[in-house]
Amino acid sequence: MKTLQRTFKELLRYPSAIAGLIIIFLLLIISAYAMITIPYSRAITLWRGGAEIWGNYPKNAAPAWINYFRKEKLPVTIILNTANGTASKTVENVSADTNAQIITFTFDYPYDTYPQEMALHFNAKYVSKQPHVTVLWQTPDGREIKVGDFSVKQSETYRFSQDTKLQKKLKGLAPQIGLFVADPAAQPPLIVKGTYKLVINAITFEKDADIDSEFVLYGELYGLAGTDHLRRDLLIALLWGTPIALAFGLLAAIGTTMSTMIISAMGVWFGGWIDDLIQRITEVNMVLPFLPIMIMVGTFYSRSIWVILGATILLSIFTGSIKTYRSMFLQVKESPYVEAAQAYGAGSWRIIFRYLTPRMIPLLIPQVVTGIPGFVFLEASLAFLGLGDPTLPTWGKVINDAQMNGALYVGLYFWVLEPAALLMITGLAFAMLGYSLDRIFNPRLRGI
Repeated sequence: MKTLQRTFKELLRYPSAIAGLIIIFLLLIISAYAMITIPYSRAITLWRGGAEIWGNYPKNAAPAWINYFRKEKLPVTIILNTANGTASKTVENVSADTNAQIITFTFDYPYDTYPQEMALHFNAKYVSKQPHVTVLWQTPDGREIKVGDFSVKQSETYRFSQDTKLQKKLKGLAPQIGLFVADPAAQPPLIVKGTYKLVINAITFEKDADIDSEFVLYGELYGLAGTDHLRRDLLIALLWGTPIALAFGLLAAIGTTMSTMIISAMGVWFGGWIDDLIQRITEVNMVLPFLPIMIMVGTFYSRSIWVILGATILLSIFTGSIKTYRSMFLQVKESPYVEAAQAYGAGSWRIIFRYLTPRMIPLLIPQVVTGIPGFVFLEASLAFLGLGDPTLPTWGKVINDAQMNGALYVGLYFWVLEPAALLMITGLAFAMLGYSLDRIFNPRLRGI
């Protein structure tokens, strides 16, 4: 504890270490928040879900905060529903079996461009007689446009853009454009800003029949992170990518560094053919191409993140660090306290784990910290190449999806920049902390 307290006080002398610790602390908070608010099974279900989950989300929508930096404001996605109280609903009894319902969706539209699409989702309860609805569109300048009237099934979706009759009524303009302009024939059509109302006059023909509705205006913007080509909220992948990246980097760094140190100590202490075997394996492994081997593992065996982690550790043990540790252990082996331990009968394994390896802890800690971002980038790189775990929402998978769908070519820069920024911030944080720890534990670097 005294050593930890002394190390922490030393860290506070370096502004870069403080900045790194703050960033790492924030990343840990994000990880905890993701795992608590979105359990693992729920995150997987959401990320692999289809239209039943993401049907009300816009496609390729940028984050909503982009409007703060734009002169021309883009529309944000609007979802109103009678079931959750965001839309008003009144019911009037006309006769014993007939009820008249009025559903009103009210929303402000202060934007300078048009939405992607608009849709009405109906959820009707009846036995045999379908309810009939009349849909009216009321504009801020007092106009009322009849969108249509039709009978609805128990579960039905009306999409404005697919109504050819409505399009003809709007002088050939797509409904998501024509319903927001004062004169459809004007060139160019001008958007009418203000408060719009979508009114549904519904009639049910059975005593206990009822109808609920949901109105979705698919905007160009959505949420804090935007959406992808499958309408998925990218915030899920950005949040859950944090604990996955940190866990992969930490486990790989600790597993690799600890294994390398212990194997080096074993080779030095036992010597002979054991040391020779370790050195020959290291020399062979050092000339093997790391990334192509990982690509082969992901292509021909498994893309599970646990398989990738195990292969990463296995291929990273027998590297140049083996020879570095070996040279240090050769000096420690000749120390008087090691000879004293032999004299009172200490066994080989006790000497390795109690007298040799503890001397390397000061070098081990900064090496673990600085090694984490390298493994984080490795996992992201494999996912970017399409070799990551297909079930997990990770930063690399987001970048891979963006690349496969040409995000940079169609101006969807947010799709790439958000996970890339998190990767760079993570690498920078651990690098700043690791270099500071290296100065603390390595006296030769303190004056640099």
